Amino acid sequence: MAKKVITFGEVMMRLSPPGYEKFSQASSFELVYGGGEANVAISCAYLGMKAAHVTRFPDNALGKAATQFLRKHWLSTEHIIYGDHMMGKYFLEKGAVHRSSEVIYEREGSSFSLIQPSMVDWKDVLKDADWFHWTGITPAISQGAASCCLEAIKTANELGITVSGDINSRSNMWKYGKTMQDIIPDLVRNTNVVITSSRGIREMFGLGNSDDKFQDLAKQLINLYPKVKKVIKKTRRIMSASHHQIQGKLWNGQEYIKTDMLNITHIIDRVGTGDAFAAGLIYGLLHYDDEQAMDFASAACALKHTVPGDVNIVSLENVRSLLEGNTSGAIKR
Repeated sequence: MAKKVITFGEVMMRLSPPGYEKFSQASSFELVYGGGEANVAISCAYLGMKAAHVTRFPDNALGKAATQFLRKHWLSTEHIIYGDHMMGKYFLEKGAVHRSSEVIYEREGSSFSLIQPSMVDWKDVLKDADWFHWTGITPAISQGAASCCLEAIKTANELGITVSGDINSRSNMWKYGKTMQDIIPDLVRNTNVVITSSRGIREMFGLGNSDDKFQDLAKQLINLYPKVKKVIKKTRRIMSASHHQIQGKLWNGQEYIKTDMLNITHIIDRVGTGDAFAAGLIYGLLHYDDEQAMDFASAACALKHTVPGDVNIVSLENVRSLLEGNTSGAIKR
């Protein structure tokens, strides 16, 4: 039977100038929908898992259109809530070669930002799930979103469901009177698999110092929070906006695992690549050992760089093919 993953977070409209145009050149915008957690769920669905996303959309045509987008990509939408009238959105100017991408957010006062814990019956949502995933973006949006996320995590704990958190949040998102240091530790305390960075561990938990390596910081995090069983980092080396290298690292309390460095020479779309890594990791940890799971996550992440839009719509066969060394890009007949 296929494993089931549940994700929770905001889904936004993404508006981009055509191709690689700058904002000042654009006379139209391309529209897609995306959000870190929903991107993970969609990626898992394309890998053959059952997947559902929990969010709150405006009760209007835009909310319905976003729901259709999620359904189109194989997600269950039965637990989506509708209310208020504003859809969160962001504008993306895609970079190329030596010109960086630029993102402008408009999400304050969105329907999702007004969510409250009482709006979601998490025992019903999670009753048949194998995995629950959250990110550090959701609790940064509002106190209601943070409280709802904590309730979901605690319910998953009660039901024996594995919880993962991708906690590399952006400090400038926290605008409702709380900081990462106020909120994130309580969420991580009940999380089993943590995706973060050396900087994230230092800044959010006050652990270690600038000289400590990731493995040492991961050990300290697991010692501080016994429910955390695995700490994962995705390293990215940037040669230009079009050429990156990625590598995955994992500490599971006993073994330190590093993947081979993957070379991505012609990036089509950088957005959502971390979500693709998280989805690959979830699939991998549910089906393989830790080393194989990390290789799978890195391969899934690399493939997302070739896919336009927020979501990684590659199949299990695509990822396995890359893992087998098929990197030529030859036409399949």
